[in-house]
Amino acid sequence: MILTTDIGNTNITTGIYNENDLLFVIRTATDRTRTPDQYAVELRAMLSLHDADSFNFDGAIISSVVPELTEVIKEAIHTVTKQTALVIGPGVRTGLNIRIDNPAQLGADLVAGAVGALHKYTMPCLVLDMGTANKISVLDSAGNYRGCTISAGVGISLRALSTGTSQLPAIPLNAPANAIGTNTVDSMQSGTVLGAAAMLEGLCARLEDSLGEKVNTVVATGGIAGDIIRYCNMDIIYDPDLILDGLKFILEKNKN
Repeated sequence: MILTTDIGNTNITTGIYNENDLLFVIRTATDRTRTPDQYAVELRAMLSLHDADSFNFDGAIISSVVPELTEVIKEAIHTVTKQTALVIGPGVRTGLNIRIDNPAQLGADLVAGAVGALHKYTMPCLVLDMGTANKISVLDSAGNYRGCTISAGVGISLRALSTGTSQLPAIPLNAPANAIGTNTVDSMQSGTVLGAAAMLEGLCARLEDSLGEKVNTVVATGGIAGDIIRYCNMDIIYDPDLILDGLKFILEKNKN
């Protein structure tokens, strides 16, 4: 058994694999104030919930965009699994050729998502990671990582609307029946949800033009990707476990 963990700004996502099979996924809220022991108690309880508290683990790996929690989670994983987790960073073999100005600056989650796409899909490929931020990674026909775009996530945009204005309410993440909003909620949902879908369509087209190659695969992952890409007028594969799969591939490469 191996344990893969992606530490994000909003959620911590953990996948438990038996060889190539993803048995289940655990999602918890990211809390920068919690201690290793608190996270260990939560992880053990979650494993027990899935009748997996007696599993024997032979590997663990972490990707993190929250540096202050990386060692905290690593210690918690060791407490529960007795494994020292590999942390994505410089010196870790990924098999990904990163062709950006400073490869060390590339986020661990983007590395894992790109590796997952490289193993699972036809290149060239665009990888949409939609969470606290919206990120689109570009992989060329040779599987090289060429760069990405980063923008504010849908959740951030919604919170900015409701907290930064006097008369706009908090709203659910749904699309209205008509793009032309005839009331406040429908208008906000149209601008936010349909606007995000239109942004993805436009950015994907521009990225393909800049790459100079026809993109064969567009794949989306992340907490809210499924809520947005259904409104895109293009073919997008939804793969919620792409980053966890990428982490599994990286761990296997480093173990071998």
